[in-house]
Amino acid sequence: MNWLGLLVLMTVAGLVHGTWDNCGWTCGLRPMVSDSIPHDYGMTRIVGGTGALPGAWPWMVSIQHPRIPGTKHFCGGSLITADWVLTAAHCFDKIKKIGILNVVIGVTQLTKPGSEAQVRRIKKLFVHENYRRSDITNDIALLELDEPVQCSPYIQLACVAEPALRVSELQNCWIAGWGSTTKEGQDSSDSLQEAKVQLIDIQLCNSTGWYAGKIHTHNLCAGYPEGNIDTCQGDSGGPLMCQEKNSDYWWVVGITSWGKGCARARRPGVYTSTLYFSDWILFQMRLSPDGSPSPTSRACSHFLTTSHFWIHYITTPQPPLKPWPRATPSPKPMPVPTMGKVNSCPFPIKILMEFFIRVKELLQQIFGQNTS
Repeated sequence: MNWLGLLVLMTVAGLVHGTWDNCGWTCGLRPMVSDSIPHDYGMTRIVGGTGALPGAWPWMVSIQHPRIPGTKHFCGGSLITADWVLTAAHCFDKIKKIGILNVVIGVTQLTKPGSEAQVRRIKKLFVHENYRRSDITNDIALLELDEPVQCSPYIQLACVAEPALRVSELQNCWIAGWGSTTKEGQDSSDSLQEAKVQLIDIQLCNSTGWYAGKIHTHNLCAGYPEGNIDTCQGDSGGPLMCQEKNSDYWWVVGITSWGKGCARARRPGVYTSTLYFSDWILFQMRLSPDGSPSPTSRACSHFLTTSHFWIHYITTPQPPLKPWPRATPSPKPMPVPTMGKVNSCPFPIKILMEFFIRVKELLQQIFGQNTS
């Protein structure tokens, strides 16, 4: 009996180590930045903005295409486990060979990535089955990396919003990306930009004089009524991040999706809600085996570290009412490859912790002593 308990404990410990590598069981923390210090550098902006400090947003990734001149960057994303990235579906509208793309993690300046940066290729692309290019609905995708990243102070996992989170109550919200720094959406940034934004009520965002009914239930709006601060082309797929009340944890609550122009009054950035798609995210990663909503799968997302996205790039004028996706255009129009199945299954952390507690109690009974 005692050997059985020890064997089970060692087996589960090995499973967790093999699945999560050195990224641990937490998400949404920023080792290189102190959130106890007021984080306001004077109205920083992505459009016309200010650079983020190294390691400021350690789950940010840059998705790059070798044929794009300069930095190669065309979309952002969020690292939600050691081998999964959350991003926007429209980033891949014109991509045929996902195998040639690079995913760069742990970088602040794209042309000088530094020793802390890591590069991975994409093993599989999962685009939401109801994504619609015409009006950018269900704009969400997951990338499975070819091998897990090694976490460090500059590379951490993002927390994806879960149903228990009250997103509307979160006050300290930020956006980040390497997209355009001008309202015209032309010159992208070599250095990661950040900006503080406000969540805007969906009914207001969808009202006459704003987006007039084009915002869906799975969207969020963020920015300012007067404009001036916004994501832009090249920021697509990146995260809209809000800090949890009275804690150092950050949640990816949205994925940068689209907007009419950049930084215009009453035309804030439009994001895909990660809260709305939390079950879809867990299902694709096989965290909820049958794909159905369950208390276990929902409760685990904070500790399993799943999360964020954004895009913004159009080279030709668009019709007045057509949404502008925020991704840098790819070299050639190409179809999206067929999606495959996930063959890995991270273990639900809360269940795991309960299991450890029970095994510990069992071992205490067997050996008649405290087991630490």
